[in-house]
Parts: sequence; structure tokens; C-alpha cells
Amino acid sequence: MCLNDKPVYVGPFLRRMERENTPDQAKFNYVFVKNLAESTSEDDLVKVFGDFGKITSLIVMRERDGKSKCFGFVNFENPDAAARAVNELSGKKFDEKEWYVGKAQKKSDREMELKGNLEPSIKENVEKYQGLNLFLKNLDDNIGDEKLKELFSKFGTITSCKVMREPNGASRGSGFVAFSTAGEACLALSEMNGKLIGSKPLYVALAQRKKERRARLQAQFSQMRPAELPTVVAPSMSMNPLGAPGLGQQLFYGQGPTALIPPQVT
Repeated sequence: MCLNDKPVYVGPFLRRMERENTPDQAKFNYVFVKNLAESTSEDDLVKVFGDFGKITSLIVMRERDGKSKCFGFVNFENPDAAARAVNELSGKKFDEKEWYVGKAQKKSDREMELKGNLEPSIKENVEKYQGLNLFLKNLDDNIGDEKLKELFSKFGTITSCKVMREPNGASRGSGFVAFSTAGEACLALSEMNGKLIGSKPLYVALAQRKKERRARLQAQFSQMRPAELPTVVAPSMSMNPLGAPGLGQQLFYGQGPTALIPPQVT
């Protein structure tokens, strides 16, 4: 049926993964092109891609100073034109540059595709080394890579260890130690976390990706009750004749200001 002159599609509900695997999802209009020469302009893209069908929009991405980033996007009106452009242009040379032309993808789609294209041996290594890497912080300034290895080698075979440093060579007070088995890593964590090394208690935890750390912190804050949230104390203010908060008084977050008391007439 048509509603407001537009045909309406009605069909059974499909989950996202099921929708992505349907034939319609294989079609695309938006094309990504990279490895362009710095001199390649939008007009050049129109000449090359225009042979395959009507273009609705295109752009060469540039820095703030106008210098080309050597990649861009082309949007076709017809998905078949986009598919032909990908098939015929990817790998061809223009201005001594071999272009890559492919379907423009969201970041999440690219990550999923990369995971799916990993060789079996690489996949096994990714899974194998999860939980083997320890993150350390609050390291004493005089602890280097060798000293770190010496401290943790009694718990098992160390595959790598590193103290993180500033560009000038000063220790950042953090580092990583990787073991050959998860059992060794767990033993080191339980024995070394909180242990006084030098003049500081050491913090040891399983190394996490940035996304995982962020999700864990958000979960912790969402579970905190209002009473557990940190109290913000406003700076003290000098006393005024109307009885506003004076020196030594504290104003707490969520607490209204002290009521103003008019001067008494005697």
C-alpha cells in the first residue's frame, strides 16, 4: 500500500544479525576510495566514477589547511553502479597510485570484518593470551624492566614485561607483565597486589582494553547509591550582614543555601 505517495514495506521482524545477512544488505550506494594522489580533486573523481552511473555526492577529505588526506567518498544513486565501480576501479593505477575502492563501512562493520578475516592461528593467539597480561601501577620510580622481571619471575614464565616511561625516560609508575599461562598470571596477581615494593604498595590487575575499562567504570557508578556519591564542598564565603554562609561554614552539594534572616528591628 501507499501512504502519502510512498510504498510501505511490512514484513516479519528480523534481528540485526539476520538483517545484515539478507541479500538487500549486500547492496550499497556509498563507496570509499583511498590512496589518492595529493593532487586528485573532486572533479577528477567525477570524471572517473561518473562513467558508472549518476553520482549524488562525493568528497575528497582534507586537512584544515586544505591538504588532501588522500581518501574520499562517492555516493551513487544506483547500487549496481556502486558495485561496478568497486569491481572495475579497485587496484587500478591513477597518477602512479594504485587505488583501493570498496564499500564504505561504519567503524563497527570494519571491526567485525577484520575479526572475521583473521587467520585461525591469529584467532587462537588472541583467545590464548586473554587473561595472561597484568597491568601494574604505583611502581616505585627506581624499578626498571629487569627489576620488574625479577620480581615476577618466581610465579612462572614471563613472555614480556615493560615499565611505561615518559619521552624523557622518567617512569610513569605503570607497566605490564605477561605470563605464559593464565594460572601463573592469577597467582602473581593474588600474591603481588597490594604488596609493598620499595616505598609504594603495588597495584596489580588483569590488563583490560580501553572499552572494557570504560564499561566497568560505568557499571560501578550506575550501582552507587546517592549516599555513596562523593560530596562536593563549596569554598567558604565571608560573613555578610544578612547572615549568609560565613567563614568556616561548608556548603554541600545538593544542599540549598542558608536562609537569609532579615535584621531584627529593636
